[in-house]
Amino acid sequence: MNYQKARLVAEVGCNHKGEMEIAKEMIKIAAIFCKADIVKFQKRNNRELLTEEQYNAPHPNPENSYGETYGAHREYLEFDVDQHRQLMKWCDEFGVIYSTSVWDLTSAKEIASLEPELIKIPSACNNHYKMLKWLCDNYKGEIHLSLGMTTHEEEDKIIQLFEDSGRNKDLVIYSCTSGYPVPFNDIALLEIKRLKEKFGSRVKEIGFSGHHKGISVDIAAYTLGATVIERHYTLDRTWKGTDHAASLEPDGIRRLKRDLEAVHLALNYKEKEILDIEMVQRNKLKYRER
Repeated sequence: MNYQKARLVAEVGCNHKGEMEIAKEMIKIAAIFCKADIVKFQKRNNRELLTEEQYNAPHPNPENSYGETYGAHREYLEFDVDQHRQLMKWCDEFGVIYSTSVWDLTSAKEIASLEPELIKIPSACNNHYKMLKWLCDNYKGEIHLSLGMTTHEEEDKIIQLFEDSGRNKDLVIYSCTSGYPVPFNDIALLEIKRLKEKFGSRVKEIGFSGHHKGISVDIAAYTLGATVIERHYTLDRTWKGTDHAASLEPDGIRRLKRDLEAVHLALNYKEKEILDIEMVQRNKLKYRER
């Protein structure tokens, strides 16, 4: 089996707390200190995404809210398309790829206008077929899509849509369990194997999006065949917000990148029965019949 090098996505999401300067710092740290490959944000049109009742309802966890209503909370954390253009510029300056998850058709159109290398579809929106079709027809970059809280029948319908549009070889699908955080027994790593067996020849790559503690599971995901590893990323896991507790701080992202690269180098067969590095030890230590 030939293992390609993994791409690591540091998902900022809304962990910037609605502040551009924090977002810039997160990009810089992810690129320079962590050496992540991709930094990902989110884009939502909250009036399109939420019903009036949902928009005006209180946040279900008031201690994590940035507004008096859920809608106000979401608007506080939202960057407009010009701000995303600036985020993309900063990513370019620091040498890391910019990406964004889009949650609705308006956001998909806005982000596609920036022509990023890749756009992500979150698990919550992977059945928004109108948005998927628009992206297939109008956006030329990679489309990444998470399969959390998705039935096998829904998976088939999604892949078929991309195949019918001739875009399946630009599609990266992620094994994912939608929880924050996810206990180890619910991660279901062998879903990666199932996705590879079922869709591996039909899509570009298989990825893994994790919301768990630690980084050992991500290494296992890579060895099972996930070539894009996505983890939520924060500067401080104690900050206010629902995603921080399920996120990695900078040193976690840095160590994950380091370990992914180490495992990539190690995943091979011996080039010959006794390697050069072994010969000195063989000559010195190997038992010889007397």
